[in-house]
Amino acid sequence: MEILKLVLVAAHFLGMAAIVGSFFVQMRRKSDFVLTPLLVGAITQVVTGLALVGLAEATGDDLIYAKIGVKLTIAVVVLVAAILAVVTQRKGGRVQPWFHAAGGLAVINVLVAVFWG
Repeated sequence: MEILKLVLVAAHFLGMAAIVGSFFVQMRRKSDFVLTPLLVGAITQVVTGLALVGLAEATGDDLIYAKIGVKLTIAVVVLVAAILAVVTQRKGGRVQPWFHAAGGLAVINVLVAVFWG
């Protein structure tokens, strides 16, 4: 179980790095956003986050359910914003608001993870 947990944590960190890294690299752009890392990172974050909570439940770890609820809510909003950015880009629309929403909320989610218990 410990190996599975470590693999999930590593994948969770890589998902976060994909979102936050691509956000910081591209945040000054006005167009031509590369959205694949944002979308893949958002999917990875939600899936591995849920898997980590399930694993913690199964092993009897103490959990802060309010924190999990807040982080899951933010992660789902990041995922929706990433999906909307991809769809908007394919239709030739303005991607910038969705891109910044996803990246900014991902940074907030990192801060919640670090500073909340």
